[in-house]
Amino acid sequence: MRLTPIKPDGLDALQHSLYVHIYKGIDENFKGFVAKREDGALLGPFNPMVHFPQFGSALWAYNIALSTNSTLPKIVREVAILVVGARFTARYEIYAHEKIARLLGMSEHKIAAINAGQRPDDLTEEESLAHDVASVLTKGAQLPESLYGLAKNKFGDNGLAELIHLIGCYCLISVLLNAYDIPVPNED
Repeated sequence: MRLTPIKPDGLDALQHSLYVHIYKGIDENFKGFVAKREDGALLGPFNPMVHFPQFGSALWAYNIALSTNSTLPKIVREVAILVVGARFTARYEIYAHEKIARLLGMSEHKIAAINAGQRPDDLTEEESLAHDVASVLTKGAQLPESLYGLAKNKFGDNGLAELIHLIGCYCLISVLLNAYDIPVPNED
């Protein structure tokens, strides 16, 4: 890990303000995975966000906007996020979102296949579309008109926009995780 997690008493005013928002969000929304240490220091992508609040505040606000304005089923969102995490091999992202996917009832087969860069054969129509859109976009390719049309028909304009923005947000989170070599927390 290239950035040491900061204990709450070591934060400056700007860092502390963002820390409070993130800490509250973790307690309310992020269940099933470790996102903070016992001493209160944040882990995962939250650590670099707090280290550099001039950038992290915008990313946190973006993430919150994607959560509070969500219309997509949670399992569909997790399929897309897992595709992104697998594409970037972002260890913490895969760790956290595997746990969330399990809590939502996603099968181990689906989780393992997505994390191996494969397309599970038992995805629902919505999950398939999320998988395919995320797969294309994380390759840096233009979304084909046929896939765009299918996703737009299934999710609507706002749902498709949510999916595209979700993929973009988690691409950025994956880059942060990889750049700062953020590990999976020890849960012993």
